[in-house]
Amino acid sequence: MRMETFIRKALRLKAHTVVKVEEDEAAGALIVHLDRLGHRRLRCGVCGLEAKRVAPTRRPPRRWRDLAMREHLVELVYAPYRVWCQRCGLRVEHVPWAGQWQRVTHALARAVAELARVLDWTSVSAHFRLNWKTVAAVVEGAVLWGLDHRRWHPLHLLGVDEVSRRKGQQYLTIVYDLARGRVVWVGRDRTTATMDRFFAWLGPRRARSIHTVCCDMWAVYIDAVRTHLPAATLVFDRFHLSQYLNRAVDEVRRQTWRRMAGREKGEFKRTRFLWLTNPENLRRAERTRLSALLRLNSPIVKAYLLKEDLRRFWDYRSTAWAAGHLRQWLWRASHSRLEPFTKLARMLRSHRAGVLAWTRTRVTNGALEGMNNKVKVISHRAFGYRTSWTYIANIYHCCAGLPLP
Repeated sequence: MRMETFIRKALRLKAHTVVKVEEDEAAGALIVHLDRLGHRRLRCGVCGLEAKRVAPTRRPPRRWRDLAMREHLVELVYAPYRVWCQRCGLRVEHVPWAGQWQRVTHALARAVAELARVLDWTSVSAHFRLNWKTVAAVVEGAVLWGLDHRRWHPLHLLGVDEVSRRKGQQYLTIVYDLARGRVVWVGRDRTTATMDRFFAWLGPRRARSIHTVCCDMWAVYIDAVRTHLPAATLVFDRFHLSQYLNRAVDEVRRQTWRRMAGREKGEFKRTRFLWLTNPENLRRAERTRLSALLRLNSPIVKAYLLKEDLRRFWDYRSTAWAAGHLRQWLWRASHSRLEPFTKLARMLRSHRAGVLAWTRTRVTNGALEGMNNKVKVISHRAFGYRTSWTYIANIYHCCAGLPLP
């Protein structure tokens, strides 16, 4: 098979043909010259309809990068015709091997988009010997196409969380489909306007199928869910509640450390891991040391016992029994004379309904937290992003399961 025939079949040309193939030894590239085949009809570059007439003038020759052949780059050279379209008027013809305004072929764009899901854009540009801006344009184009063509499934379990974009309290709000483990929507900031944009984008028809929303105790998320999804069950994430509990224990540990002196301080050193780890996850030597520390008459012992007592709440199947246990725990925490636990008790008392909803739904943001780690890896491997849209586009590209063009 001749080289020209191979390239023509690979590009699936119908109205065009390969005129000649030249080798540029200085650039290490193969230059493929294309032209119109006979008088075959061309298509409009805007609407894609067949043009009835071809204008006598042509645009200057343009170049498109294609997939390399071994160590040789491949460039397509073609001077597009101007065509008369019944709908759009005088337009430049549509070329079948590349999208509008693109400088790479569909095959190369797909290869770039697939590799960009596992590598940073700088590494992708070095692999394909492209400019970084070209890779960014390809990925952003693939994301926009995927958002328009992705297949929608009914949303039943929704997870809402934020991820830090950069220093200075700048966040992105990420909405997940917990049933399928993929990103649904990403928005800038974590304000009321952000949630209003999400529900306006979602629409009332899609929102009717949502029956459970899991989030943390950020007031903006709570108010938005109660406003736009009044029939949905609001569940506060178990992992965030455990995080608040561990923070309270750690704060009591720090206060105890500041009041100690001399020999007591030496025995208490390097015990943070013991107080915050679940007992079943400790090794034998660590459990022995923890048992010795629990004999101390210290506020940290009371804080540790309160932490372990609240952990029993997650084992209840009955909402009534769980409500009774939580009510007793809140009373003990409020009267513990430990300021961190007093604040925690006030917070849990004001959000009691969302905490008790765990016993009925058993929904957590565990998958969401794992996806958040993947989102952070996307930022770390690129050493951050200058604009929020670039970061959002990469999150969609790697975590939303979008189809590729």
